Amino acid sequence: MPKTVITSNSAPVTGFTDQSTPSPIVQAIRFGDMLFVSGQGPLDPTTKQVVGPDIEVQTQRTLSNLRSVLEAAGADFSNVVNMRVILRDVRDFKKFNEVFRREIGDERVTRTCVGGTPHRDGVNVEIDCVAMFDGPK
Repeated sequence: MPKTVITSNSAPVTGFTDQSTPSPIVQAIRFGDMLFVSGQGPLDPTTKQVVGPDIEVQTQRTLSNLRSVLEAAGADFSNVVNMRVILRDVRDFKKFNEVFRREIGDERVTRTCVGGTPHRDGVNVEIDCVAMFDGPK
């Protein structure tokens, strides 16, 4: 079964390598009834710059980018079964979680949230996910 690369023009391609060269990763890959979405961060899709230092603004932008990639695959947060979150500062968890709760609404996911150092200056949150479909494409 071949894997299918998913691309959204409404979300930036991540990888944070030299911006003059193509990223070594893709936004998402669908394999059968599973979708694996690469970590999304708080980058403006047009400028590819960090939207600002505020964790609430960064979380909203990150989830918006994630939503755009899901939509390009024909999915939404109702398809997501697992998310992994990296927060630069774990003291931001409460504010992050408030935005997260508001953005995904009544959907429920499994989630791991850890403190770490995203590899681009100014990025304070990164989220990836796994989503499921009812059957193979």
